[in-house]
Amino acid sequence: MREPYTQLYVHIVWATWDRQPLLSGEREGIVYACIQAECGNLGAEMIAIGGMEDVLARIPAALSVAALVKQIKGSSSHLVNHTGVPNGAFKWQGAYGAFTVSKGAVPKVVDYVIRQKQHHSEGSVHASFEACGAEPCE
Repeated sequence: MREPYTQLYVHIVWATWDRQPLLSGEREGIVYACIQAECGNLGAEMIAIGGMEDVLARIPAALSVAALVKQIKGSSSHLVNHTGVPNGAFKWQGAYGAFTVSKGAVPKVVDYVIRQKQHHSEGSVHASFEACGAEPCE
């Protein structure tokens, strides 16, 4: 039987609880590797990941965005909590934003995701991408 051919790209944005800066340095790299591994386990291809937890992934037709987010947030939170965090337990905020991306827009979104920390430090974030998860999306 043939496999379906799809090009389903999704940009997912979320943050730590109360946007606490708990991921930096080595811990950030470990969490990113965990998220990439979980994407692979679900058959998704992580295309880019950036600070303020921002992921662009290509997902298979049988995988819902909700299932992907649940798995990557759950497994990465479990990892951080079992490797020690300063000032108590680590958790992600409950909500997230998810946006479909056309194949033609993938390079632009990759650039945005990769430069996420720069956007936040310069105040040049894309408002509709960043508002999701913190408050209702439009």
